[in-house]
Amino acid sequence: MEVLLSSDKIADCITALADEIVSKAARGDKIAVIGIRSRGEILGKRLSDALSKKLKTKLPCGTLDITLYRDDINNPQGQSQPLVRSTEIGFDIDDKIIILVDDVLYTGRSTRAAMDALIDLGRPKAIRLAVLIERTGRELPISADFVGLKVDLPAEKSVQVNFVESDGKDRVIVI
Repeated sequence: MEVLLSSDKIADCITALADEIVSKAARGDKIAVIGIRSRGEILGKRLSDALSKKLKTKLPCGTLDITLYRDDINNPQGQSQPLVRSTEIGFDIDDKIIILVDDVLYTGRSTRAAMDALIDLGRPKAIRLAVLIERTGRELPISADFVGLKVDLPAEKSVQVNFVESDGKDRVIVI
C-alpha cells in the first residue's frame, strides 16, 4: 500500500481545485457543483464549500446517482444487483456551469454515465469535470478540466480514496 495523499494534501488539492475554478470563471457565471455518488458526493460538498468562501456566495450543490446509466449494469458476470440511490439536485441545472465532481478519473465510463444523467435532467450551459485523482488508462475520450493529482499506474493497481465522512479518515492510497 502506497499513500498518494494524506489528509493535509487532500485539503491542499481541494483548495487548489477551487482556486483554479475561480480563476477560470467569468464574472456573472452561474456555477453549481454536482458530485457523483459516493466519494464524488463528499468531494463535491467540500469543493462547493471552498468555492462558496472564495466567491463569497453560496453555490448550489447536489448529488448524482449514475447507477442506471452505467454501461455495465446488465453485465452477466456481475455478482449482485446494483444499489440504486437517489439523485439529490434541488435546483435547476439549465443555463448553469455544472462542476461535475468525482474522486478518480480512470476509464472515463463513470463520467460518461454522469453526463448522460445530467442531460436527462436539463440543459446546462457547460459541464466541467473536477477530479481529485486522474490516472492513466482512459477508454473514452474524456479528460478532466480540473485535477488535484495526476498519476500513472499499471492497470492491475487501484486507487482508493477515503474520506472521514464515510471511512473515518482522509487519505488516497494505491493498492
